[in-house]
Amino acid sequence: MVTQPVRRKASIKDVASAAGVSLGTVSNVLNRPGRVSAKTRERVEKAMEELGFIRNESARQLRAGHSRTLAYVMLDVANPFFTDVAQGIEDVAHERDLSVLLCASRHDPEREQRHLHQLQQQRVHGILITPVEPTSPTLDEIARTTPLVIVDRTRDDESFSSAAADDVEGGRLAVEHLIDRGHTSIAYIGGPHTLGQIRDRYDGAYKAYEEAGLDDDALVEIETPTLGFADGRAAGERLAGMPRKRRPTAAFCANDLVALGLLQHAMLTGWRVPEDLAIVGFDDIDFAAAAVVPLTSVRQPRAALGRAATELLLDAAADPDQRSRRLSFTPELVARASTGM
Repeated sequence: MVTQPVRRKASIKDVASAAGVSLGTVSNVLNRPGRVSAKTRERVEKAMEELGFIRNESARQLRAGHSRTLAYVMLDVANPFFTDVAQGIEDVAHERDLSVLLCASRHDPEREQRHLHQLQQQRVHGILITPVEPTSPTLDEIARTTPLVIVDRTRDDESFSSAAADDVEGGRLAVEHLIDRGHTSIAYIGGPHTLGQIRDRYDGAYKAYEEAGLDDDALVEIETPTLGFADGRAAGERLAGMPRKRRPTAAFCANDLVALGLLQHAMLTGWRVPEDLAIVGFDDIDFAAAAVVPLTSVRQPRAALGRAATELLLDAAADPDQRSRRLSFTPELVARASTGM
């Protein structure tokens, strides 16, 4: 077997020699092409192509003190809501000639902390994060050296910029919709309560009961360990185990994955949706409209949320005085067959 010699990568010196120009001219072609005449630039670019020259982007970024990479630390890569947000982030990054690194904490604070420290060491241009807990001191630590924006969450103080929907209003819209359809005994399904948006959406549901003059004891809370499809199915089993007279006639789920799991359980149990159980989700992911019984959901502008957060991050990276701005999006209820329209 004949071993082929490893070809040495062409260097900037090789390019300068082949093009008959100085190292400074090659550097200008790479970094400040407007300073080089079109004829000289063409000669240098031709030499690069013939030599197979590839610039060392990592070294250039290291000299600059930061990279041209943004990072998004999401809660759950399996939830389409977060991938839709990531799409909005990537759209802005593409327009600005930046790249995006995606990480997932999986609702684990230690995993999140490890991601943040690794990104800090890599000198990313900025970090977008949907945090497990917005008050985490690790966020303050990272933000001392790296621009950081919170996505789909807020903090009570003004330490960071953030972009989020009004979860309290979203919860109110969902339960108001169910009350308008004659339901007075409603289950709120979601968790854990350590997540701020879970508390806010519950507060909105409670607010709808108060505004309607109903007994808030009729709002039955079923807490789930996470916010996945299996949690919705498990919540359905808990509902099925209740005495029929005490069983809620409707459910507001903290996100669409939980709602779709509950919907599947209801169908397999033989319940009619919405006649036996009306269901409302939250986020309005694409699967909501495509369900066997199309799901009523509170819509968040997912991609727009990602775009807005990225613009905030780039503003913060350019100007430290722009690091405490808040954007709030108003959610919208989209009625479908799961609540009888």
